[in-house]
Amino acid sequence: MRKINTYKLPASGEARERLREKGQFWTPDWIAEAMVDYVLANRDSMLFDPAVGAGAFFRAAKAVARERGLHITLSGMDVDPTALEQAIQYGLKNDDISGVKIGDFVFQPPQTKLHAIVANPPYIRHHRIPITIKEQLKHLGLQTIGRMLDGRAGLHIYFLIRALTLLDEGGRLAFIMPADTCEGKFANYLWQWISTNFTLDAVITFTPDASPFPGIDTNPLIFLIRKAEPKEKFLWVKCSESQTEILKMWVRSGFEITPEKGLTIVQRELSEGLSTGLSRLPVIERTSRCTLGNFVQVVRGVATGANEFFFMTYEQTKLLGIPDNYFVRAIGRTRDVQAEEITQDTLDSLQAKGRPTFLLALNGDPIESYPEKLRDYLKEGEALGLPQRPLISQRKPWYKMESRIPPTFLFSYLGRRNSRFIRNTARVIPLTGFLCIYPKNNDKEYIERLWKILNHPDTTANLVLIGKSYGDGAVKVEPRSLEKLPIPESLIEQSGIPIQMRLL
Repeated sequence: MRKINTYKLPASGEARERLREKGQFWTPDWIAEAMVDYVLANRDSMLFDPAVGAGAFFRAAKAVARERGLHITLSGMDVDPTALEQAIQYGLKNDDISGVKIGDFVFQPPQTKLHAIVANPPYIRHHRIPITIKEQLKHLGLQTIGRMLDGRAGLHIYFLIRALTLLDEGGRLAFIMPADTCEGKFANYLWQWISTNFTLDAVITFTPDASPFPGIDTNPLIFLIRKAEPKEKFLWVKCSESQTEILKMWVRSGFEITPEKGLTIVQRELSEGLSTGLSRLPVIERTSRCTLGNFVQVVRGVATGANEFFFMTYEQTKLLGIPDNYFVRAIGRTRDVQAEEITQDTLDSLQAKGRPTFLLALNGDPIESYPEKLRDYLKEGEALGLPQRPLISQRKPWYKMESRIPPTFLFSYLGRRNSRFIRNTARVIPLTGFLCIYPKNNDKEYIERLWKILNHPDTTANLVLIGKSYGDGAVKVEPRSLEKLPIPESLIEQSGIPIQMRLL
């Protein structure tokens, strides 16, 4: 089978950061051609791309049109003129991009309905969006789907919403989006609106080895949607082969062929898919009536707002001369904990390596009540502008640190195929790289039995059911989501935890 050429992202971290600021990650040809094939649907049409960028979908449209004998026109928008210069460098002609308008698609969209929309919208996460723009986006959500979406919805979500409102009757849309599109806190409201107004034909996911964007911290999905009466079922696809024509040929067949390899295709109930999560494997039956929240409470780790100021090495504490009683021992990053238990030996080893393990944990007393060395250090923080930082500015006074009781267990917040529970024998305070796990019963025997459950691979295997997926198999789990983690009933039985303690 013919291999399809693609182009790579810039290798340097500086160049990649520039792309992140603009949300630009170019779509490889083998993906672009499959998406274009869906929206054209073997008919002459105008193809519209709301984020033209380097022109991957325009090139794909020209290739598909040649293969299928179609007459097409190209139209689109982009806010970045330099991206169109790259489109010319990548092989498009001036005539190909003559129908591209430089402008903001979300706030200044076309005034006509469209029949074929395809995009890799800018992936700009919410914390990179100015507050004033974020408020405008929230109001767009209210006007369009009837409610404001959670502030963590990135710009790509509003590209999708806007594009769907422009679809003509019978029109088709193909968007490649990060998995937070159907895993974020806003996802339920978004997909309620989509599923009651459009037909979801297919969702295409990828194994880490087949990711369209290798090395990028995102788990991409392709959504194929039509402006038509909703259907009760959709096709869910897992693509495991990169840079081949398998995906395009399946789409071109109208989803009729069944490839021998490369694609796993499952017909799913839409209600089940929305409940389970469109990025996740279908769940045939619930694994357990018990969840982790029956046994524990989950709280995020401490957010300092300025780790470089509040989180120190042993040498820094001595150099500053701040008394020991103003510090608590803490752990900051998951890779500092290689084992499944944090002990005093762990802390000693990190200290010997020059890693920070001392958190400045002030209770908010007046600055005049502190020793001179500590007062001087806090004045340095003021001179650095720390009190004006967004998170720190919410604290009164600014140097008062969040408080946590040392948790019995920790959970690695974002794991790359290594999400795990960790026993906190050293009684450290975790920063935001971890979640705090507090058992609802502090009986020693109960905790030992609970540890066996947490440490079992059948428990961690269920993380994919409740976590947000990122690139290369990484899973991120929020506190409330972790409390919903299904615990296999067989493990609960084997643990010997008394029945009256199971459903607290």
